[in-house]
Amino acid sequence: MTEYAIRAGAYAAVITARGAAVRELRHRERDLVVPFPAGGPNPDYRGVIVAPWPNRIPDGQYTFDGADHQVPVNEPGRQCALHGFTPELDWKPESRTDSALELTCAIGPTPGYPFALSITARYRLDGDGLHTAVTAANVGERAAPYGVCPHPYLLAGPAPLDEWSLEVPARTFLEVTPDRLLPRAARHVDGHAYDFRAARVIGSTQIDHAFTDIVYDGGGHGGGRARVVVRDPGGTGVGMAWDRTCAWLQLYTGDTEPPLPNRLGLAVEPMTCPPDAFNTGTDLVRLEPGASHDASWCIFAA
Repeated sequence: MTEYAIRAGAYAAVITARGAAVRELRHRERDLVVPFPAGGPNPDYRGVIVAPWPNRIPDGQYTFDGADHQVPVNEPGRQCALHGFTPELDWKPESRTDSALELTCAIGPTPGYPFALSITARYRLDGDGLHTAVTAANVGERAAPYGVCPHPYLLAGPAPLDEWSLEVPARTFLEVTPDRLLPRAARHVDGHAYDFRAARVIGSTQIDHAFTDIVYDGGGHGGGRARVVVRDPGGTGVGMAWDRTCAWLQLYTGDTEPPLPNRLGLAVEPMTCPPDAFNTGTDLVRLEPGASHDASWCIFAA
């Protein structure tokens, strides 16, 4: 598997061509994300760029501009189309320095997604962490539905995830169906186990939900950033910040059934739209021919 190493100061990262995935991210030799072995498969979509839709489309079916479409179902247990096309693509390098990398890929036209996009992922390390910016350009002749998110599993430290503290600046979450994890209703976090607006220990709480109504710091004129921070009881921590283009946030505590490894890290996925946005239209990006869309985020030691 082709991969690229970049470094700046105390930070070092390894990015794979397949899925433009952050295979490793370290600060002073401490892992900030759950890594995966070089040359092997990528379990659980670790560190990939997810596009042109984040999360799930039930039955792989959606309607856009009056036309019905069917994309492949790749999550047979829930009969959903999960995480778009980009995780399985080999991205091409466009430029590289010691501390930065630019990769590109092309999506469509393909059955179920008769649109043409060119997507660029730019990675840059500096003293503040790993910065990622993703640009999608519509290079086709018709408007295209689009959404994007990253998929890192943050690693606060050596203690079990149950002992980490979590801070999430979100006031609303989506209830989901227990069998297929499809959106059912929006609920305020007040009085709920998912209220992490003030940092507190995760404990045994299981999360695989989208959050919104996010609080961003300063910036004005649509600026500002939101931040999630997880901390290990030993004093280490990791955070993720993103801009207002991502009005949604998926959190997943990595709960699996034996013999799979359980709760290895916290998936933190700033999303431009919620699950099933291709059907609901909620915050779905409509990319007109010749138009482009930008989103950005950063992972940092805390």
